[in-house]
Amino acid sequence: MSGFQSTQRIDGRRRVVITGLGVVSPAGQEADAFWETLMRGRSAIRPITYFPADTFPVRIAGWIPDFDFPESIYPLDNRYFPDRRTQMAIVAADQAVRDAGLDLESERPDRVGIYLGSGEGSCIDLEALTEIVHRSLADGELSETNFLKHSLDIVAAHQAFKSEAGSSTMYLARRYRTQGPNLNCLTACAAGSQAIGEAFRRIQHGVTDIMISGGTHSMIRPLDIIGFSLLTALSTRNDPEKTSRPFDAGRDGFVLGEGAGILILEELGHALRRGAPIHAELLGYGSTADSYRITDTHPEARGAIEAMRLALQDGNTGPDEIDYVNAHGTSTIENDAMETLAIKQVFGNRAHRIPVSSTKSIIGHLIAAAGAVELIATVLSIRHNQAHPTINYETPDPFCDLDYIPNQARAFPIDKAQSNSFGFGGQNVSLVVGRYGERPSA
Repeated sequence: MSGFQSTQRIDGRRRVVITGLGVVSPAGQEADAFWETLMRGRSAIRPITYFPADTFPVRIAGWIPDFDFPESIYPLDNRYFPDRRTQMAIVAADQAVRDAGLDLESERPDRVGIYLGSGEGSCIDLEALTEIVHRSLADGELSETNFLKHSLDIVAAHQAFKSEAGSSTMYLARRYRTQGPNLNCLTACAAGSQAIGEAFRRIQHGVTDIMISGGTHSMIRPLDIIGFSLLTALSTRNDPEKTSRPFDAGRDGFVLGEGAGILILEELGHALRRGAPIHAELLGYGSTADSYRITDTHPEARGAIEAMRLALQDGNTGPDEIDYVNAHGTSTIENDAMETLAIKQVFGNRAHRIPVSSTKSIIGHLIAAAGAVELIATVLSIRHNQAHPTINYETPDPFCDLDYIPNQARAFPIDKAQSNSFGFGGQNVSLVVGRYGERPSA
């Protein structure tokens, strides 16, 4: 590549580019397959069949029936074999490292870090719980004493570690022998995006040159589905093709999904020196809290608006420069109306002319992994100058009146885009990403 290339912004911070992508999702288990499914606008939601969900109010999810984790990829003894969300993170990370052409053995290990938004693992599986109850009843009653006694016999010592939200980062650090920052955040549905934003900062300020970052989560388990059902957050429509319908007037809740999205973030000069492929440049990051309620977002969208504005300001990007918004778009009544309001407040009269779409309409809500997987979708949109549709958009809602790219993918120029993530507890994160160019970042 020729011409002048500044590796610093005018504010003195180092520029950060995305050089590797890895995806494990209901829509595909690598980036190209994921993108193809998104562009076809085909739902990846399916009936739950790996446990008896027929008596549940919610019987569908964005789960991955054919996910295969070869033991050879992480040769540890069975006592420390990683749980499902960590397995997905390892597979996605391996994809991203290969995609970036990284030889981590040749890198200074203290200049490579890991930052994930990883959800909690399962403390005890259903089979073990059933066996504990069965043995307790065999003793004559299901007492606390009997339950705890048999738990000590059945639950493995390492299970508590595997349930920790931060254990996935340890597995990745051990696999790649990294010695830089090793961090995890669990800010609900904003976690994957928040991890990427914080990893971005580590590189901008010179702490590291490379960050392996993203999100991973798997909550399609009986107790998790019961919990979300009791919160009335999940749709009870139970039609795999039609249930997830962000911004549609008939929406009644989100669909739970699972997966992992991992990106390689790299300081621009480092990437150029090794001739790395550059998918896009990460430009801006904004993070706020609503300080309102545990499950509800603020009705005036104050946190979401500020996070989006902060991301634009941080990326030296004007609202008129954004070509596409990848929405949080959960398919709940409250969130979709709130996000629509936020987009209107941030972009003003131009809001109705900016194409917006929700990846969750196709794959469901991946919780801690959602923001990372959706940022990958946004990066691929910039690469291809196309955006995937919001499927199942059939009946307009007067409170959701933007251009949601309904039901059919669309081709149009995309140089800069914004990706939003809003989580339970009022966590708000927005990221701005742009096509990489030679001119110094403004």
